Amino acid sequence: MRRVEIILGPTASGKTAYSIKKAQEYGCPIINCDSRQLYKGMTIGTAVPSKEELAAVKHYFIQTLPVDAVYTAGKYELDALELVEKLFADGHETLIMTGGSMLYIDAFCNGLDCFPDVPPQYREQLMECLETEGVEVLAEQLRALDPVTAGEIDLSNGQRVVRALEVCLYTGKPFSSFKSRSTKNRDFEIVKIGLSLPREELYARIDQRVLDMMDRGLLEEVRGLLPYRDCPALQTVGYKELFDHLDGKITLDEAVRLIQRNTRHYAKRQLTWWRRDTEINWLPRTGI
Repeated sequence: MRRVEIILGPTASGKTAYSIKKAQEYGCPIINCDSRQLYKGMTIGTAVPSKEELAAVKHYFIQTLPVDAVYTAGKYELDALELVEKLFADGHETLIMTGGSMLYIDAFCNGLDCFPDVPPQYREQLMECLETEGVEVLAEQLRALDPVTAGEIDLSNGQRVVRALEVCLYTGKPFSSFKSRSTKNRDFEIVKIGLSLPREELYARIDQRVLDMMDRGLLEEVRGLLPYRDCPALQTVGYKELFDHLDGKITLDEAVRLIQRNTRHYAKRQLTWWRRDTEINWLPRTGI
């Protein structure tokens, strides 16, 4: 039976190490489904597997795109399905996919819903508001128009907020109302394994990992990405806070504290999203 085993879980839950162990057991490669690890130049801040880990098992979709590329969950669905078929044809019966991007995993497993095309002027106006007034103003508007979506997405991600809000404003309907939740049939079995840690342990791991990233040179990595700071790929935790520091808006200590806090918030959103999925087999882990 052809099967894709998806190792998911909140950030810093140990997905990389566990996935490598499973891939070595099966003798198969690993397919990345972390939306930020796709981009070159974002090595430290997205916790890309180390050179040793990449050498231990063949990985796909790791740092394959320039940082200024525009890539979507819909494109990932098509690319990942094409890769899976190729790997099955090569003789693999089980494949490992791993990552924490909720939309990418949903797209691969269930396909994407059809959203209306919105005239560009809506986005232009919202992007201007984003630049002049900040994301919180738009996030508050989204909370009022579509509390369901506001509770699901990263409200600090301006691109995500604008995308949902433009649909709300153009159609007069919540962005969430266009999600049919209808599932596309896949001709292979999908098994989802979620890595679960006690919250205190998970948050401690997150805080320490941020410190480790700083020790490994995250500030220098972000400094080198300054010319690309407005690209969608960089509208993410770990980069936005350090851009603010480099702009002189906050101290380095404050930037680190905010990265830790915002990463913890992101982990909480990931768990909230996945708790609705009854197909996930949760694997309790501690002391990893």
